[in-house]
Amino acid sequence: MMTPGMIPGMNPDTPDTLREIIEHKRREVDKAKARTSIDALKDRISELGRPRNFFQAVVRHQTKTDTAIIAEIKRKSPSAGWIRPEYEGNAFDPVAIARRYHANGAAAISCLTDERFFAGNPAYIHAIRDAVPLPVLRKDFIIDEWQVYESRALGADAILLIAECLNESELLDLMILARDLQLTALIEVHDMDNLLRVRHHIGFPMRSYSLLGINNRDLRTMTTDLAHTLRLVDLVEDPSVLVSESGISEPEHLERLCTAGVRIALIGESFMRTEDPGAALAKILKRDVK
Repeated sequence: MMTPGMIPGMNPDTPDTLREIIEHKRREVDKAKARTSIDALKDRISELGRPRNFFQAVVRHQTKTDTAIIAEIKRKSPSAGWIRPEYEGNAFDPVAIARRYHANGAAAISCLTDERFFAGNPAYIHAIRDAVPLPVLRKDFIIDEWQVYESRALGADAILLIAECLNESELLDLMILARDLQLTALIEVHDMDNLLRVRHHIGFPMRSYSLLGINNRDLRTMTTDLAHTLRLVDLVEDPSVLVSESGISEPEHLERLCTAGVRIALIGESFMRTEDPGAALAKILKRDVK
């Protein structure tokens, strides 16, 4: 039986911060659905070309010593606040950051679009895609099929699905819809229980449309620990589709991941804290800055 205040699809042990975000997201989506129908989104999608292949971009070029970096554009977060003071103003330029990432070796781009908690904007997706040839992940709290259609209509090539926010049937339904819309789904887990719950779904309904992300951030303490991925990697059947997220800031971190067989990393905050995120990307890849 559902207890008062429990959100459908969400574990009763979900941390308060995530619960608050999802409660707000449900209200936000309900309002958006009243303004724009799925049929209207389908009409927009019909005018677009095929999405870029996000899965292939981060998996196909891997070697034993090379890491594909999904470089993230992120202004703020509930735990960190504004990542740099200047990001609070109108001068924030996600396109310029995307260009610097592209020039310095990113395999793909991740972009926060949640407005209330992360100061993102859905319009960033199209603007970034127009500026660089890399595939773009829409990083938001996807809890409804309407948002999957919206993501495709915005020009996204991939979406994030957070296991802690979805029950099994919801997750599978959204994965199927993402595949139907030719979007890659990055299935993110934060703890062992959720990894065990979703790991056998990675590759459904087709292998080349889903990735598994292990987020190294503890949702209760908001601290990060790279060792979290290293502790869980042996539970992952196919490490070639595994993405390590959060708490990665040094070349040595990538080397530790590679040694464990993890060759995809999503990195945002450590890049975005610097004056030149593209230069920070080049540094972690041990490349000359362009």
